[in-house]
Amino acid sequence: MSENCTHDCSSCGENCPSRQQPQSFLEKTNDLSHVKKVIGVVSGKGGVGKSMTCALLAAASQNKGNVTAVMDADITGPSIPKMFGVHERARGDEFGIYPCVSKEGVQLMSMNLLLENEDDPVVWRGALISGTVLQFWTDVIWQGVDYMFVDMPPGTGDVPLTLFQSIPLDGIIVVTTPQDLVGMIVSKAINMAQMMNVPILGIVENMSYLTCPDCGRKISVFGESVVDSIALEHNIPAVAKVPIDRNLTLAADSGKIEEVENNYLSDFFDKIVAELKDKPLATAHNTKKDKEFLQMFCGGLKIVAAIYIGCKFNVKKASYSQSAVDFQMPQC
Repeated sequence: MSENCTHDCSSCGENCPSRQQPQSFLEKTNDLSHVKKVIGVVSGKGGVGKSMTCALLAAASQNKGNVTAVMDADITGPSIPKMFGVHERARGDEFGIYPCVSKEGVQLMSMNLLLENEDDPVVWRGALISGTVLQFWTDVIWQGVDYMFVDMPPGTGDVPLTLFQSIPLDGIIVVTTPQDLVGMIVSKAINMAQMMNVPILGIVENMSYLTCPDCGRKISVFGESVVDSIALEHNIPAVAKVPIDRNLTLAADSGKIEEVENNYLSDFFDKIVAELKDKPLATAHNTKKDKEFLQMFCGGLKIVAAIYIGCKFNVKKASYSQSAVDFQMPQC
């Protein structure tokens, strides 16, 4: 860097290292995997129904004849397997880890499919979590997937950053609720996606209204909808409003989310597919400093890979042996 650097490269002729184009370090999938489109489902904060949205989108995709997968990247709060009624544990061999499959054929990978007990807490620091999520992409054998939905943890921290930079996301769907405060937080997630050069395909307002069972009138329980104004402000093309519906809750709790008769996101999914046809594949670019940061946190953390290694493997006090049955939680 020149001593007289003004940090305005457009008016400078110096050949500084900082002028070099940032490098992409997207991670490859398992050699036996094939995934066509990857869509992230994000939110600026928790509790807005992001996992429900992800599950409904996956169910809509599968019902339309697509080979669909869900990668549950919410390591500390995994709920996807329960919604799909999947309780067996993931298995693997020397080739990789195999996702579990729902009744209707949706491929699933989640931390809850690796734990001995579904209610065991995952008490890990960000480094372990980021490394594990990355291996859901690199080590799992995703078989002929047309659309993969990634249920991201809320916020803009370590794991969302890792996914934005390491997985070739074709776009994201933002989930919110009808509150001005939530709208402000959602803007942070939208701005992060724009910073990472990832297209925003649509926005879903969950718990948007309640339909009166007697007169059919729509009641704005949590206030008037703000999703249209958010979409207009950020030029988001597809918008969906999902009501408070007891049937959705019952279906999710009983593991029958695929059997929901009135999938409120079926038409929304069609709009997303149309958007994907018009958008080029997103490419995450990162500076050398960013790459070194992620390598430090993720590169040496082979957390999930040990499930299919025939000998014990220790990382950060985590130990594994022959199969997923022997998985032991690490203490951080």
